[in-house]
Amino acid sequence: MKLLRRLLDRQAHHFEPGGRLEKLYALWEAQDTILYTPGQVTAGPSHVRDGLDLKRMMMTVVIALAGCVYMAFYNTGYQANLAIAAGAPHLDTWQTAAVEALGLGFAPDDWLACVVHGGLYYLPVLVVTMAVGGFWEMLFASVRRHEVSEGFLVTGMLFPLIMPPTVPLWQVALGVTFGVVVGKEIFGGTGMNVMNPALVGRAFLFFAYPAEHSGDTVWVAAQTSPDGVSGATLLAQATLGGSPAVTEAVNTWDAFIGLVPGSMGETSVIACLAGALVLIVTGVGSWRIMASVAVGTGAMALLLNQIGSDTNPFFDVAPAWHFLLGGWAFGTVYMATDPVSAPAAPGGQYVYGLLIGLLVVLIRVVNPAYPEGMMLAILFMNLFAPLIDWVAVQANIRRRRARHAR
Repeated sequence: MKLLRRLLDRQAHHFEPGGRLEKLYALWEAQDTILYTPGQVTAGPSHVRDGLDLKRMMMTVVIALAGCVYMAFYNTGYQANLAIAAGAPHLDTWQTAAVEALGLGFAPDDWLACVVHGGLYYLPVLVVTMAVGGFWEMLFASVRRHEVSEGFLVTGMLFPLIMPPTVPLWQVALGVTFGVVVGKEIFGGTGMNVMNPALVGRAFLFFAYPAEHSGDTVWVAAQTSPDGVSGATLLAQATLGGSPAVTEAVNTWDAFIGLVPGSMGETSVIACLAGALVLIVTGVGSWRIMASVAVGTGAMALLLNQIGSDTNPFFDVAPAWHFLLGGWAFGTVYMATDPVSAPAAPGGQYVYGLLIGLLVVLIRVVNPAYPEGMMLAILFMNLFAPLIDWVAVQANIRRRRARHAR
């Protein structure tokens, strides 16, 4: 490692101001700080000193995502193998051809076959996301003449996990471009964005190309009919038949583990809980937001249970199923707690999380055509986060004035 360090130091002058590769400084600095801790430290007396820099914060989130990444491999392959076992005729893809070439087979109870098969869906999406998103990050950093921010590392990890397995790669490139450029860079880059970039890209793809992002795909075939006909997702089944329809389709334990159809990395509640523990212990994620989202979700679900509806069975879905289905757990742990787009004031975080919890249930239940509401609820509250912070700060100022009035 010392030899590599000396080699990098000898080449650094080419990328510094005045060097012949000055325009590529952003690319040079990015790889140098990935390999080694930056040599610069805060010197001014007005700055807060902390051992946690942006890179370490982002790496903590990546570590917290490990369980979800594993499920992106395993559950994606598991659902594909289930569909093949059910006789789905339209799974004749290059992924299945590759699995056959490797001689692994398509048994749903074969762990290695599931992981490899799922990886053939997940890894191309991850590579395209990192390549295209990294290109835009480098481009904007070079034009603005500043360092490449590590903020995209988390966005690049989150975006593939909220994609459906069958998403075309050109849509992945388009979605991450929209998320990075429109969701973040036009506001000034990392730390300046109003909304979560990964969710901005996901929302763009959902509304621009609903056919590929509706959720009614072959991945639910094995859970609906033996002849491989595609059917409704679990959230859509809740819309059609309430809790009984969901309970008939899948047991509670499978839903908790994440062995259900859905976006590649957001189905496992237990993986999200493990990630939440990491984020809370390290202080990177706000437990106030997570707890408030849970309270808001449970309260609104109970209220709608009491109101009931003769025409909409989703009114009767128990609060526990709202926690288990769709992207609720993933959004609560990794999206709602984004420190840039969420309020910073502790009191404001309670309000922010509570309103997300209320909205996600309202969107799911009141609008049966859109049974998943986590994405829209978080994006909507992102817009109000600055206002929530402003109200919290003003309330604090009023309390201090009253306390010190003479």
